[in-house]
Amino acid sequence: MKVYADVLIVGTGIAGLYSALNLKNNLKVIMITKEKVDDCNSYLAQGGIATARDKYDIENYIQDTLKAGQYKNNEEVVRILAEESIDNINNLIKLGVKFDTVDGELQYTREAAHCKNRIVHCKDRTGGEVFNVLLKRVKEKSNIQIIEQSCLIDIIEKNNTCFGGIAVKNNEVINIYSKITILACGGIGGLFKNSTNVKTLTGDGISIACKHKINLKDINYIQFHPTSLYEKGENRRFLISEAVRGEGAYLLNKRGIRFVDELLPRDVVSKAILNEESKSNSECVFLDITHKNSQYIVDRFPSIYEACINKGIDMTKDRIPVTPAQHYFMGGITVDTYSRTSMNRLFACGEVSCTGVHGANRLASNSLQEALVFSRRASIIINDYIDEIELNKLEFDESYNCVNAANIRQENVKIALNELIKVRGDLKNELVNC
Repeated sequence: MKVYADVLIVGTGIAGLYSALNLKNNLKVIMITKEKVDDCNSYLAQGGIATARDKYDIENYIQDTLKAGQYKNNEEVVRILAEESIDNINNLIKLGVKFDTVDGELQYTREAAHCKNRIVHCKDRTGGEVFNVLLKRVKEKSNIQIIEQSCLIDIIEKNNTCFGGIAVKNNEVINIYSKITILACGGIGGLFKNSTNVKTLTGDGISIACKHKINLKDINYIQFHPTSLYEKGENRRFLISEAVRGEGAYLLNKRGIRFVDELLPRDVVSKAILNEESKSNSECVFLDITHKNSQYIVDRFPSIYEACINKGIDMTKDRIPVTPAQHYFMGGITVDTYSRTSMNRLFACGEVSCTGVHGANRLASNSLQEALVFSRRASIIINDYIDEIELNKLEFDESYNCVNAANIRQENVKIALNELIKVRGDLKNELVNC
């Protein structure tokens, strides 16, 4: 089956949806997603979106991002993020996102390694609220089509130029020819035994980049979130947002003693927890916010409260057992400041990309802001020159069919796993077996 579009977007998280909304209305846009449209990390994001409070906060925001990233960041890109952050928050508000407010003004919270409160939020389900608004706006546009349960297995490429993608839906192979392709297909959490990510995120962008010699960067930079809900077994870990610590929760060892500054960068806190677990021969530590007003906790963190109640934990009275779990991928496909990859007509946005914003460790709540800023920048430059591109309907040399498509999906997972093991052999036991 053959399908034609001006722009193919792979992934329906916030990066994919926002890029689609910022493209010109006269462009035919096809979005594909491996499972259901909301099966993405964006939907799970709890804490909020980091933003400069005002023009006077830009430099502090930049310095906080650089310090958290161990100064391995690209400072030019960090400055773009900080300078454009306020505009993108205002744009979300115009689109209909209702961030929490106090007396009509945005309410800001604080998370680890920020020098001040600068996180806008929608209770503890910010990602889901933003996602729902963006999806609603996308569905209002007649030029955008979303195809669910369509897994990208390869791109159509010749002479280092991308001419679209090859997807599989219901055992049917679909060649989607496009002038421009945007990869917004997420990270690598599904490759780990324990992760806060959805299981469908298996490094598809990494494997495709390896097969086509597209430049990758910093794939050894993998972040573990300090506070996932501890449960026995290998499964998707429920995240206990960093905002809980930002609102005053303590980290306690099994003797009930605080052992780390809870608002240090994530990598520092994660290492401190693992060290404490090792010293005390325990599998978790405890997050305690019981000293706060009970009604405030329920109102501020309704989703986390409900999830804990369902596990038999009342966070207004009980300490929450927590342990680090794989959470975010700072590396990925190398992109420039407009999300262009090393392959012509191929862009990458969101967690699949490596903009250089995060360095060796992502500053809390910078992920959604990165997705907003750089997906919008991609759309702006695509709008500028896409009319000059002719849709190339070349015959793709490689023959894919429903028989070998499943094998190719498995092979892609192996490629991503092998690439990670090459640079992070220390994590081999944390990865799934393929």
